[in-house]
Amino acid sequence: MNENDPVHEIETTAARLAEARASIARRFIGQEQVVDLVLAAMLCGGHALLVGLPGLGKTRLVATLGTVMGLRAGRVQFTPDLMPADILGSEVLETAADGSRGFRFIPGPIFCQLLMADEINRASPRTQSALLQAMQEGEVTVSGVHRALERPFHVLATQNPIEQEGTYPLPEAQLDRFLVQVEVDYPDRATEREILIATTGADEAEATAVFSAADLVAAQRLVRRMPVGESVVEAILDLVRACRPTEADADAEARELLAWGPGPRAAQALMLTVRARALMQGRLAPSAEDVAALARPVLGHRMALGFAARARGEDLGRLIDRILARTLRLGAAA
Repeated sequence: MNENDPVHEIETTAARLAEARASIARRFIGQEQVVDLVLAAMLCGGHALLVGLPGLGKTRLVATLGTVMGLRAGRVQFTPDLMPADILGSEVLETAADGSRGFRFIPGPIFCQLLMADEINRASPRTQSALLQAMQEGEVTVSGVHRALERPFHVLATQNPIEQEGTYPLPEAQLDRFLVQVEVDYPDRATEREILIATTGADEAEATAVFSAADLVAAQRLVRRMPVGESVVEAILDLVRACRPTEADADAEARELLAWGPGPRAAQALMLTVRARALMQGRLAPSAEDVAALARPVLGHRMALGFAARARGEDLGRLIDRILARTLRLGAAA
């Protein structure tokens, strides 16, 4: 079979992704949905925000992904006193042996291929904003000079959902830069038992590299070449537009409960992630089922409940599920 045949490429890449998931599972046990969402974000060339309580393995997952995907990883521990230069780098004045003086740029930890932004909401808004250009444009500007980042470049950020003292909520513009928001929950009993046995002995299993940076870039190109049926495109448009309270075709419940809804970047994110999910499962094209599976992680951080809805205790995730059910039913009827 011709190796340039898309079917062959999809089958081969899907097999390697299954091998990558198996390698990750040796270090990050269980939580298959979390792993799949983060891998989908990376296959789309995007970034992921992992939200979960301390001790659930978020840091371990990011470190394991760097090994398995063959990426040069960096880490920044976000703290209230962290400055933008601590992330981007800075210029220092040096004196050469001949007495001449000049500035030399010292790159910061953002100059890597996989950046772990640990507890991102602990840094000030000024420092958080240092990531915006990097996440959107793949470059940073220091002292008026544009400096390109390596390809691929991904930010995997972690956030503690309960500790609010000394934290700064991420602004909407920055949240929108994350392709998906991944909720990391407690493992079930059987998984936790397996974690206890695997991680408290004399030896621990090690993850092995399955991809290289070039392989990941090739997989990202493949995702963008995958066909998307007209019915899936319409399902994405129907869902995103139904979640905008100001649209003429907005869902009635969205008009009542939402302060704002997802923008075009959310539709772009859904269009990419449904392809990535299909690729990971070895399918040639995505389906409406992929749209339903990815609605919460792609849309949840790009919309907000109104004050009255929050006061009544409404849940944004359940609202998305209800709008999704009505939208897909109407789409099927049409």
